[in-house]
Amino acid sequence: MSGKVGDNVFRASGLVKAAAAGRTGTVDWCTTAKTSPLTAESGKGYFVNTTCGAITVTLPASPTAGDIVSLKDYAETWDSNAVTLARNSSKIGGMCFDATLSTEGQSITMVYVDGTQGWENIQTDTSVKGNEYLTATGGTIVTCGDYKTHIFTGDGCFAVSKVGVTAPNNVVDYLVVAGGGSGGSGGAPSYMSGGGGGGGFRVFSTAPGSNSPLNNSGASPNTEVTVTATTYPITIGGGGAAASADNTKGCAGTVSTFSTVTSAGGGFGAAGGGTPEAGGPGGSGGGSSQGQAGGTGNDPPVSPAQGQDGGVGDAGNNNSGGGGGGAGATGGPSPGPNVGGPGADGSYIAESFIGPTSGSYGTPGPVSVTRYFAGGGGAPSNGPSAPAAPTGGAGGGGDGGPGGNPGGVDAGAGTTNTGGGGGGGAFDPPGGVPGAGGSGFVAIRYKYQ
Repeated sequence: MSGKVGDNVFRASGLVKAAAAGRTGTVDWCTTAKTSPLTAESGKGYFVNTTCGAITVTLPASPTAGDIVSLKDYAETWDSNAVTLARNSSKIGGMCFDATLSTEGQSITMVYVDGTQGWENIQTDTSVKGNEYLTATGGTIVTCGDYKTHIFTGDGCFAVSKVGVTAPNNVVDYLVVAGGGSGGSGGAPSYMSGGGGGGGFRVFSTAPGSNSPLNNSGASPNTEVTVTATTYPITIGGGGAAASADNTKGCAGTVSTFSTVTSAGGGFGAAGGGTPEAGGPGGSGGGSSQGQAGGTGNDPPVSPAQGQDGGVGDAGNNNSGGGGGGAGATGGPSPGPNVGGPGADGSYIAESFIGPTSGSYGTPGPVSVTRYFAGGGGAPSNGPSAPAAPTGGAGGGGDGGPGGNPGGVDAGAGTTNTGGGGGGGAFDPPGGVPGAGGSGFVAIRYKYQ
């Protein structure tokens, strides 16, 4: 039985009759299922079994008009483990991109037409075109609708194996949060250390609800990232280490990076004790002691700003330091004797940026349906009848240490993977140890289908 032009006839003998480009041809089916990468030969059909993982099938090199190859989903697993149809320098459906076969039970017959269209699928069950969207691996991958988010809580790599057909589909959303600074350590005679600053917060987001003032998707110029088929190292900044002695300033956090985006570590909290001290500069600045300036935020400067200044301690010898700055606000100043300033709130991303596991990252905050990062650490309170210690800011900022002379309660550390600043300590020893800064966080989001 001969196939007419345009016909696809599956016969009991296992042959496919196909006609295209003026040539009538048959494929001989290889009945041993393929479970590893292969280069197809013209005139053959292959049952491709992806039960154990994705497989690449490479089309014949230097094809001539009428060359024909057929493929069939052997175990109906292409939807979970796709087949990459590598074009081998020829076009597929008129495009210079490999194709992805990801439909359960799919079967195709590809015929080479000419140099303009290249390989065309002549079956009617599905369309075969070059990949419209990018494909990548790395980190913890969360799927939400048509989008994927890659989440990094430690150093890693975002590896782009294929890019999309059009440039807009290769622009990715990102959140890059650096490590927070640690709080300063107090000590006789004044005890008034500052809280640590939140890590730098940089975000580009098109996710629904992305109304953070720091979202630069609407800025001019914005800092969008267009990825190519390469590997992007991801660096997660560490939080500043807690001070281990009296009257010692905290430590700055370290940078987090993705592609061209670098967020600065949070500034250190100032030391309490005899000599007034400014807070440290950084993504957000650390709180000061004894009336000195809070640490400078957004250092080095970027637009929109990646963070805010630290708070100012009381100018007198009143046992009061300033709170650490956060991504969303300046650190709180000391309101008076024996009471330090609160840590400032960080900024936020919409829960839709991460999807169904959003509650596992960041912290709640004043804006609903969002997750906060890069909050500042609170400064300590102190004195025989010290009030409750100031709180850290939303986004992982650690609480200041409640005082009590002598001794006190240890300050809170910045929350891990939020970039929160550590709380300042009132007295050390005994008790009142300052808090370390929280480590950073990176997430990358893109449309994958």
